[in-house]
Amino acid sequence: MRERGASLRALRDREFEAFVAGASGRLLHTATLLTAEPPDDNPRAYRLLSSALAHTYAHWGRVRGEDPYVRARSRLATRFARETWPRHGGGRRRSRGPAAGVLAGLPAQQRLVLVLRLFEGVAEEQTAALLGLPGERVGALCDRAVATLLHPPRDRCRPVAEPKAAAP
Repeated sequence: MRERGASLRALRDREFEAFVAGASGRLLHTATLLTAEPPDDNPRAYRLLSSALAHTYAHWGRVRGEDPYVRARSRLATRFARETWPRHGGGRRRSRGPAAGVLAGLPAQQRLVLVLRLFEGVAEEQTAALLGLPGERVGALCDRAVATLLHPPRDRCRPVAEPKAAAP
């Protein structure tokens, strides 16, 4: 009986390793977009990914019939929300160092909705259910994030320095 249990654990571990090999790159990219850290210096993104993968592994035996990527992505998103949204007790934590990319200027809630909807392709209703928000709110957050990216506020736009005239 012990041998059978050991072989089942080994099979489970191999299945999980295969999942991680295939999904961890995309999940890390998603986490990096969420945290708005530079891709080459993203410790918060790695912590989010580690938490999501640990949670997925802990529930691996119960994942049958369910997409493990969806479970890991959901954990990643909810953990990010809990750490950054004021209503969840987060929001105090600020990015260390300069933020990377165009998503850095978005509030955490808009960034999360935008990444789930546009990068991950999660439907509005599923995003709303995952985050515990009304569907209209998710739509408004996504629309506002896209509008901000397409038309950044003037105070964030940096004027181009004019060349200095040559001295006579």
